[in-house]
Amino acid sequence: MDFAGAYSAENLQFLLEGLYFTLLVAVASIALSFLFGCIVGVIRYMRLPVLSPVLLVAVELIRNLPLLLIIFFMRFALPEIGIKLGLVSATITGLTIFEAAMIAEIVRGGLASIDKGQIEAARSSGLSSLQTLWHIVLPQGLRRMVPPLVSQFISLLKDTSLAVVISLPELMHNAGIVIGHGYAYTIPILLLVALIYFTVNFLLSLVSRRLEARHA
Repeated sequence: MDFAGAYSAENLQFLLEGLYFTLLVAVASIALSFLFGCIVGVIRYMRLPVLSPVLLVAVELIRNLPLLLIIFFMRFALPEIGIKLGLVSATITGLTIFEAAMIAEIVRGGLASIDKGQIEAARSSGLSSLQTLWHIVLPQGLRRMVPPLVSQFISLLKDTSLAVVISLPELMHNAGIVIGHGYAYTIPILLLVALIYFTVNFLLSLVSRRLEARHA
């Protein structure tokens, strides 16, 4: 094991460049998947005719496909029909589609967990369905969704490493290149990468706990 060589300034800078792409893809995918997941989850909760059944099929289909397959499809299959995505765009698109399906179910479940009595009381007081959703159901449902949503975001961050198969220069990709320069670097580099992933995910979990405590 060569810790000194593995942790040279050049190697550390290279790993930080990989971390940048990991965080870039993760943040963009989290924001987009949360947005689309919430929209799909709300529509499914409201059971809109035609649209809800179609989204149910789409969500179940996506949830039961391997994420790796979706990333491959975005990068290699779409160009066959004239849609060309770069490495970053293909990864973000694949992650967003997959995670949005997961988040949609979290949102739908969170909204459905609200006591029906509160909904009936709101409707009887003169609130419309949308007003009841906005003022009664969503605020309580979102609080209940925080733990599973953060868990899903942590999984998303770790799943960015799957983009190594399409050569996205993210953290694991760059770590593999550094290790390729000398097998004595293997353990030091993998330990450092593990520490980086742990630190970022641990910070996310701390945010989750603080949000739960604030709304308890």
